[in-house]
Amino acid sequence: MNASDLFVRCLEEEGIEYIFGVPGEENADFMMALEKSKKIRFVLTRHEQGAAFMAEIYGRLTGNPAGALGTLGPGATNLITGVADSNMDRAPMLVLTGQGSTDRLHKESHQIMDVVAMFRPVTKWATTILNPDTIPEIVRKAVRLARTEKPGAVHIELPEDIAAAEASGTPMAPKRFRRSVPDDKIVDQAFEMLKKAKRPVIIAGNGCIRRRASKQLRLLCEKTGIGVISTFMAKGSVDMNADYCLYTVGLGSKDRVSLAIDDADLVVALGFDMVEYHPQLWNANKDNRILHADFLPAEIDEHYHPDTELVGDLAHTLWMLNERIEKRGLPDYDLENQRRVRESMAADFAEHKDDETVGSIRPQKALWDAREVMGPDDILLSDVGAHKMWIARHYQCHEPNTCLIPNGFCSMGFALPGAIAASLVHPERRIMAVCGDAGFLMNVQEMETAARLGSKIVVLVWEDNEYGLIAWKQESHFGRHTDLAFGNPDWNKLADSFGWRGHYVENAIDLAPTLDAALNEDGPSLVVIPIDYRENALLTKKLGEITCTI
Repeated sequence: MNASDLFVRCLEEEGIEYIFGVPGEENADFMMALEKSKKIRFVLTRHEQGAAFMAEIYGRLTGNPAGALGTLGPGATNLITGVADSNMDRAPMLVLTGQGSTDRLHKESHQIMDVVAMFRPVTKWATTILNPDTIPEIVRKAVRLARTEKPGAVHIELPEDIAAAEASGTPMAPKRFRRSVPDDKIVDQAFEMLKKAKRPVIIAGNGCIRRRASKQLRLLCEKTGIGVISTFMAKGSVDMNADYCLYTVGLGSKDRVSLAIDDADLVVALGFDMVEYHPQLWNANKDNRILHADFLPAEIDEHYHPDTELVGDLAHTLWMLNERIEKRGLPDYDLENQRRVRESMAADFAEHKDDETVGSIRPQKALWDAREVMGPDDILLSDVGAHKMWIARHYQCHEPNTCLIPNGFCSMGFALPGAIAASLVHPERRIMAVCGDAGFLMNVQEMETAARLGSKIVVLVWEDNEYGLIAWKQESHFGRHTDLAFGNPDWNKLADSFGWRGHYVENAIDLAPTLDAALNEDGPSLVVIPIDYRENALLTKKLGEITCTI
């Protein structure tokens, strides 16, 4: 067999199910080999960036990598934004690119660039295959690195002459290993911190959305009542209906939830990732006592200097704490202020639930209705823009990985291709992507991919005819904003031209029934609403007035 056949066999051995991408001349041999595979499905996309976002969401939802494929040169550069997004949002991915023949890589040549060097800053590892017999080791190493905490992207480049060369290797069988766990003495030390605390609070980061970690976190909270504040990506690590759920933190401005952190005498940071929410925003005076538990040691930062660190498998760490709590018990905590925070936030969420405005729809109403029509296991994806801030604050979850927000690299254009991948992973669930009109049009070409695949998804577009988040930020800082306006297509004609169902909803009272109907339609549906972003300034004013204690 040739190297391409061996490469595909190694990917099959690793359990790779999907490769998304746009092939080119330089990976023709690989594509011929992939076509023969009965285990891996290739999904042709309309842009490499869309392919990378699809692979990212597959990785987030399954914990296993999918492939994102492009050719050399422009195909590889088109991949890089989605790859960076996956890597910084801790989703496993295999980035597979072709390359020109090795006999011309050393000189000026058509479409030749150093792709491996380009990918190094946005992956955990990037390499090129120069010897066909190294393919089994390279693929095994790549998949292990992609999956290992914290997960991320790994890049493999296959030059066209190597792809066609004869190979004699055999795939290496994956062998799983158990993650290391913290020492008993340090867990005892952490337990003593919990025992001495009066008003502890938990900040749950994206490490907590792993199923086993979420289960153990919920058990800890059931035993202790300690409130859990989630980062954007940790939504659903505890059930939104649980009394100890204090919702989400992460807006740049101080929110009501931040008061629970101010009031706490111990902050328990679980799976906390600094890339999401910088500690300077919640530990400005550097005086919080912090207990850190994560798969890796804490990042060095003057505002995040933990008193104790529990380093190792997070689910097992929480299990060790739960065992101690079960046997030794903990004192009753003073959590009354946390209950007040939960009540005040819940009141905010419900403020406009019965809104009947005509001509535009408030963000709060749009998200209340979205939550009403989505089941506990259904999946909402947020693109990046002003709507993301509203989703982060107002859309709460019952289960992990049911609200997917890009919050490390934060790339626009994420939600439409991501929804396509989510529907492949969970065809039995309702899938809804929420986009701004700007972000949606950044990967609008994937509407054709969704139609071709028959993806049962709904995309809800908030139309404001400008870059709304930038306008919001500039208005808050300068009292005005620069020219950020643009035009939009006729949305229903756009939907029809791609074979989608189209709905334009102007009145608040019609939104919930339209969303419900769209989610029941076969194939993809587009729902567009004129959004009332006058609420942005009102939220800024409300948050700016939060200066007192609880």
